[in-house]
Amino acid sequence: MSISSAESSVLTNKRWRYFLQGHKTGMFRFPFGCLQWQKIMSLRIGIIPLPVYSVILICLGILLAFGKVSGDISIMVALLAACGFTCAEIGARISGLRQIGGPVIVSIFLPAYLVHYKFLPAELVGSISDFWHTTKFVYLFTACVIVGSILSMDRQALITGIVKIFIPLGVGSAIAAIVGTLTGMAFGLSAHYTFFYIVIPIMAGGIGEGAIPLTLAYGEILTIPQEQIFAQVVPAIVLGNLVAIICASLLNQLGKRYARYNGQGRLYDAEDGMPAEPINTSSAKVEHIAAAGMVAIAFYIVGIVAHKLIGLPAPVAMLFLVVLVKLIYAISPKLENGARTVYSFFSKAMTYPLLFAIGVTTTSWADLMAAFNLANIVTILVTVVTLTTVGFFVGKWIGLYPIESALINTCHSGMGGVGDIIAILTSAHRLELMPFAQIATRLRGALTITAAIILLGIIS
Repeated sequence: MSISSAESSVLTNKRWRYFLQGHKTGMFRFPFGCLQWQKIMSLRIGIIPLPVYSVILICLGILLAFGKVSGDISIMVALLAACGFTCAEIGARISGLRQIGGPVIVSIFLPAYLVHYKFLPAELVGSISDFWHTTKFVYLFTACVIVGSILSMDRQALITGIVKIFIPLGVGSAIAAIVGTLTGMAFGLSAHYTFFYIVIPIMAGGIGEGAIPLTLAYGEILTIPQEQIFAQVVPAIVLGNLVAIICASLLNQLGKRYARYNGQGRLYDAEDGMPAEPINTSSAKVEHIAAAGMVAIAFYIVGIVAHKLIGLPAPVAMLFLVVLVKLIYAISPKLENGARTVYSFFSKAMTYPLLFAIGVTTTSWADLMAAFNLANIVTILVTVVTLTTVGFFVGKWIGLYPIESALINTCHSGMGGVGDIIAILTSAHRLELMPFAQIATRLRGALTITAAIILLGIIS
């Protein structure tokens, strides 16, 4: 007679309680110090048991002393995990900072600070940078999160959410552009500079997909070197991303206080339309989890091919394909359940290590500091807050959960790329919104760039 995994877990817990009771009553005894050791093992830095964390730090220190921190994936996973979860713990324990996304802020900007002032060993920074640029591990993370979150969604909620998010995005972008420009003018900046060099870059989709093509077009129209324009717009993008992280954390706090505004990661309540699909909450088998991981990788490879053929960004192409597959019931419930487990693993185990790597490799402390003057700070703050606020109220008006709708708009003001979307959504504890955030950042960013280039061409 076989027993289920749930029954097995119950039996295991009963046996453990029996052993503990027997130990306390003197029926039998554990080896000396066993209970104390178990208590120590229950202490964690992030997901890492404290003794394991200590061993990792000691070994990494020895390797650094010998200058032999290689790019071996096992060493790099240990390194990024130890550093990432350390930063997250620091951010979570600082009063005040904790309420505005401290774990995410510290995980990104503390390593950027340490790199800028050369407090991190050059061998360490070089190893992380080589690993990051060689493996592009963030794209595996993105594939698993997007595929897992989409396959876990209710079909009706998915399609309705995709259609509806363009309304708060469009309205929010227009109002934020107007309010942000007027704010810059009130602080003595010209309307031209505020709009084209601060407001538009914030909503352009980041650096790679936003600032670079935007400044290339600016350079051709204005006959100014692209590098000169790029240096002016990047600080606004970096500071805008920091404000977006803080807004996301505050939205999460708001959702905890006012449950009626909180979809807890759902953009739209399927029960307002047709009945929601039943969700399989049973434990996924190992083979289904592994298969779901391969499905996510396959989708991303198809996205890369689509990018080569038609120029559509690989994550967006992958997103559309997964949505199509979900809607036509091409994936079995067992694989969907496996994908949910894959998503859960990556979101809990890999987020802060990736954020630390982003801080080391792609976040510029100098660019952040360059944006710190009163006019820039207030203009950027007002632009991002306006975008977020409009998303909240317009989303509520069209039937979306206000917190989730506002978060999608907030992602529109991030630095772009999957890493910074991860930072914003992690701050709000809603990584399952990644598919909608990709649409906000990439597609809406492309529309913003196009409109700005056309307008600049007309007035120049």
